[in-house]
Amino acid sequence: MKNKTIDPKQIKGWGIDADPKNDPTYPMRDRMNVGEDPDSKHRPASLQPVDTEVLRSIERPNVSAVFGTPEPPRGLSGMIRRAAFKYSENRYRHWLPLVLADRVNVVEGVVSDLLHGHVPNIYAEKGYPVEWKHNRTAFITKMATIALATAGVVALLSSGKSKKKAKKKDYLSRY
Repeated sequence: MKNKTIDPKQIKGWGIDADPKNDPTYPMRDRMNVGEDPDSKHRPASLQPVDTEVLRSIERPNVSAVFGTPEPPRGLSGMIRRAAFKYSENRYRHWLPLVLADRVNVVEGVVSDLLHGHVPNIYAEKGYPVEWKHNRTAFITKMATIALATAGVVALLSSGKSKKKAKKKDYLSRY
């Protein structure tokens, strides 16, 4: 299957706001007296309440006027996230721990599921059935790579064991 460029005009509903005469936000912009750049100097009068812990960048004195309200950071992944937000957003010390925290959060979620008696279907949750159906070659390549990497790690870890057999001592042979 080859990727083709899609012409949005050929798909019904796509590119509906491409024509400035048919821009649904145009009357609203006129009514609100908004030019090219919206007024970003003033914060709204009523801000979203902060009901849960919201991690924010050290570059910003306050939380954003509007923000998502996910679950507050918790566990080891939450500790990693809090540590990451002590650094500037332009540092690897900010972003790499956040990536690590995402991976740790996945493991925490699986452990939590198991503790609550739910066995997660990781095969389906990772989308493997769909990939098998629509992108079989890449799926087989991915699984072969994972199998080879796993076999390599197992071989590497098991090669560290000593192959020598311990000699049995015969304590009676001296007498």
